[in-house]
Amino acid sequence: MTGAEYIESLRDDREIFLYGERVKDVTAHPAFHNPARMVARLYDALHDPAHRDVLTAPTDSGGDGYTHRFFTTPHSAEDLVADQQAIAAWSRMSYGWMGRSPDYKAAFLGTLGANAEFYEPYSDNARRWYRESQEKVLYWNHAIVHPPVDRNLPPDKVGDVFVHVEKETDSGLIVSGAKVVATGSALTHYNFIAHYGLPIKDRKFALVATIPMNAPGMKLICRPSYSATAAVMGSPFDYPLSSRLDENDTILVLDKVLVPWENVFIYGHLGKVQLFTGRSGFPERFTFHGCTRLAVKLEFIAGLLAKALEITGTADFRGVQSRLGEVLAWRNLFWGLSDAAARNPVPWTNGAVLPNPQYVFAYRWFMQIGYPRVKEIIEQDIASGLIYLNSSAEDFKNPDVRPYLDKYVRGSNGVDSVERVKVMKLLWDAVGTEFGGRHELYERNYAGNHENTRVELLNAQIATGQVGDYKAFVEQCLDEYDLDGWTVPDLSSFDDLRAQRNNLLNG
Repeated sequence: MTGAEYIESLRDDREIFLYGERVKDVTAHPAFHNPARMVARLYDALHDPAHRDVLTAPTDSGGDGYTHRFFTTPHSAEDLVADQQAIAAWSRMSYGWMGRSPDYKAAFLGTLGANAEFYEPYSDNARRWYRESQEKVLYWNHAIVHPPVDRNLPPDKVGDVFVHVEKETDSGLIVSGAKVVATGSALTHYNFIAHYGLPIKDRKFALVATIPMNAPGMKLICRPSYSATAAVMGSPFDYPLSSRLDENDTILVLDKVLVPWENVFIYGHLGKVQLFTGRSGFPERFTFHGCTRLAVKLEFIAGLLAKALEITGTADFRGVQSRLGEVLAWRNLFWGLSDAAARNPVPWTNGAVLPNPQYVFAYRWFMQIGYPRVKEIIEQDIASGLIYLNSSAEDFKNPDVRPYLDKYVRGSNGVDSVERVKVMKLLWDAVGTEFGGRHELYERNYAGNHENTRVELLNAQIATGQVGDYKAFVEQCLDEYDLDGWTVPDLSSFDDLRAQRNNLLNG
C-alpha cells in the first residue's frame, strides 16, 4: 500500500467509540487524523527510492515484489542486522514515539512461514497469512491480556469477561469477551487475539486467531484522546507529539463475533495455547523490535535534552554533564543489546534464526528502570524550565504580551523566546503531558510486568541449562579446596607455614 491507500483502507465501518459517540470515520476524526497520516508516511517510505534499500527486501513467500524486511524470515545474523536497520529507519520517521507501528506485529507475522507446522491443524492458515501480510504489509495489532477483573475467582469462572468461544459452526467460531490493552488498534487492519499468562483448564478459552477490524460485533472503547485534546486546547507548537503520535489504547470487546476457520491459528488445544509464548518466536522478535525502537527514541530524547540544557545555560555544569552522559549511556546500552541480539542469533526452526533472547529479554528489564531514570534526569536538570512557559502559541500573536515574552522568556546563548518555548514545549510533551506520562507507563509495562520479565528471564535460562552451567561453574571452584586445603596439584596450601603459625599460637 501507499500512504493514500492505507488511509483509504481504514474507511471500513469499524466500530470505534470515543467520548460517548461512535467515530464515523477514523481518518477524519481529530483523535485519529494526524496519527493515521504519520502511519501513512511509513507506507509511502516503502515506495521511496531514498529508503527502499534499507526498508525493503524481496518477498520470500513465493510471489514477486518486495516488502518491509521484518515481515520476512531471517536465516542469518546478516538478515537480522538488515531487519534492525529497517526497524530503526521506520522508527526515526516517528522520532521513536510510535511503539505499535506495522512492523511491530511483523514480530509475529514474520514467523508464520518457518513455524507453520506448530499451528497444525491450522498450518495452512499460518502460511496464507505469512504470504498475505508480507505482500500487503498489513497493519496488525494485538490484544493478548485479560481484563484485570474478578481476580478473586479462578480464571475459568470469569467466562463472562475473558475471550472465549461460545459456539462452533461450519463457518467458524462465535467468540465473545474482552481484552486489554489494544494499543493503536483503531488504525490497524486486523487484531490478533491470543492467550498469555492464564492457567486455563477449559478449551473454550484456548484460542489464538485474528479478526478484521470491521468484523460485526467487534468494538473498541477508547481511552481519552491526547490528539483530540491537543487540537482543542492548543496547536502543534504547543503539543508537537500529542497532536500526531497518540496510539490510542482501547478496550477490545467481542460480542458474538464470527471468526472464520481460515483466521484461526490455535483452538481447543490447552497445551499448545500455553506453549504459544515459548514456541511462536514472537517474544524474541517483539523485544528485538522494542529494543531497537527505544534506542532510536533515546537518541531523540538525548538530543532534545542537550538542546534544552544549552537554552537553560546549564550545559557546562559538571553534574549536569554527567547526567546527560548517563542518558547517552542508556542509549548505548539499548543499541548494544539490539546489536548483540542481531549479531548472535539462535538457530530456530526450518533454517530460520531468532534474535538472541539473552539480550532482548535483558532489555525488557532494563527499560523498566532506564526510561523512568531518563525522565527523572530531565525533570531534575531542566526543572522549572519545563513550566516557565506561556500558555500557547497564541500568546506570541498578541501585541500586548509579545514584548514581555521576548524579554522575559528568552533563553541563554542568544536563543529567542519563540525558540526557547518551542523546545521546552516539545520536551514537556515528551515527559510531562498526559502523552508523556502514558509513554513512561508504556515503556515500563508493555513487554510485561516488572516481576514477570525477571521470572521469565530466569525460567528461560533454567530451561536452556544455563543456570545449571553457572552453578557448575561455581562447583568447579568449590571442588578445588576443602577443609584440608587445596585439592588440585598445582596450588600449595603451605602446610608448613600453618604448622609454624599453630606452634606460635600454642606457645
